[in-house]
Amino acid sequence: MTDEQIRTEDRVRYTITEDGIADVRMVREDKMNALDDAMFEALITVGQEIAANNKVRAVVISGDGRAFCAGLDFGRFEAMKGGAIRAVSQRDPIGPAKATGQQAPHVWTAMPVPVIAAVHGFAFGGGCQIALAADIRIVHPDTKMSLLETKWGLIPDMTGTQLLAGLVRRDVAKELIYTHKIVDGVEAERIGLATHTSQTPYDDAMALAKEIASKSPHAIRHAKVLTEMAGRASLEEGFDQEQVAIKDLIGTPNQVEAVTAGMSKREAKYADYDG
Repeated sequence: MTDEQIRTEDRVRYTITEDGIADVRMVREDKMNALDDAMFEALITVGQEIAANNKVRAVVISGDGRAFCAGLDFGRFEAMKGGAIRAVSQRDPIGPAKATGQQAPHVWTAMPVPVIAAVHGFAFGGGCQIALAADIRIVHPDTKMSLLETKWGLIPDMTGTQLLAGLVRRDVAKELIYTHKIVDGVEAERIGLATHTSQTPYDDAMALAKEIASKSPHAIRHAKVLTEMAGRASLEEGFDQEQVAIKDLIGTPNQVEAVTAGMSKREAKYADYDG
């Protein structure tokens, strides 16, 4: 079966729970979910499908088998040696992401709802960059994480150079990239590369997603937009967008439900996002 004939579900599968959680799994288990052309395309396609589904309130992305994602498929390195690699996708760009390798992680950063990466085994190179694209990373203590690209004479070109410096100190980001240092989950949490460590990252990610999904989807979507702006837009623009968001929320059915449920000390029942 050629890459062109491989179906999305041969690389990435997902289900949506009754709570509105998109449970996304990379399923190329025999290759530790390594990134080939089909995996890139599957990540983008699935991400776009989920982003367009207003019933989704949170996303958990994980990898089947022994690893979250071991990075670039070695077949692509061979293709680079021969100059046969395809550098840029013909897809419509996702926001500022132009190349396929950028779109595959950026589709998760651009997701209108929170994305949680449940990371175990290995998250190397492009796999690490997919994890960086999530809002929150829950990582097994024994996980090995690294931006390995300089080992192969490359740079982290799947949005990694831009995302990493927003998570760790800039000097730490430079050290990680320059040296392709491998860190375990404990060290990743200490430096800010991981949000939390857990012996059961997938279970904890799903539990956190369920908690997020229990909140007003309108408020959560606005909160994601605003926190993504922080440090990337001017303070004035951030303040302005806070006011836009609060005016969009006050008095809406879900906001009224939040107040009513809180005052009544009962669980809120929120309507799905309606665009």
